Amino acid sequence: MWGLYFQQLIQSLPLFLEGLQVTVLVSGLGIAAGTVIGFLLGIVRASRNKALGGIVGTWVDLIRGTPFLVQLFIVFFILPEAGISLDAFPAAVIAMTNLAACFICEIVSGGILAVPKGQLEAATASGLSGLQQLRYIILPQAMRVILPPLVGMYVLLIKDSSVVSAIGVMDVTRAGWLTVQRIPEGIMVFGLVGILYFVVCYPLIWLSGRFEKRMSVSTARIQY
Repeated sequence: MWGLYFQQLIQSLPLFLEGLQVTVLVSGLGIAAGTVIGFLLGIVRASRNKALGGIVGTWVDLIRGTPFLVQLFIVFFILPEAGISLDAFPAAVIAMTNLAACFICEIVSGGILAVPKGQLEAATASGLSGLQQLRYIILPQAMRVILPPLVGMYVLLIKDSSVVSAIGVMDVTRAGWLTVQRIPEGIMVFGLVGILYFVVCYPLIWLSGRFEKRMSVSTARIQY
């Protein structure tokens, strides 16, 4: 029986590969846009403008404190009532972008605030403008703190993308649900789903580990 199920699973591989492509596309677009927006929000939140920082912080806390599934349902089911109708795929990308931006905002703002105040005071005394301080002083130092958790967050976001199957997006998870209806061996079917997610996520996990090691070595040299 297992041999028959395995043969049927092999025949379903095109469906899984199609789902993998959609998973990578939704995750990639959401992470790319979310990274850009998240960096901008992070800079605003860490800035001296308390009003804007407070507004950004409130939105970020709201998104981080609510389930992604609820956010996805709001974008896909509630926005049409306001006249904004979206297909499943763009709704998934928008929701993923918003989620990524909020989590990345926290990472970026934390990295910026970790830069010693003495560096900022020296930059100000040198006559650098705010933009020049950000470009030449703050971000280069902050990136050492930002990179490891940022890459790790990418992995979590890719795994969270499995939620988009709830609105009908044909990703890897939905391919698994459709296949398990024909092949009643959940371990086999969702084992393949897990393997496909691992294949996508492992390079980022490896990269995050490399960044963490480099950061540890750099910190040790500075302390020495």
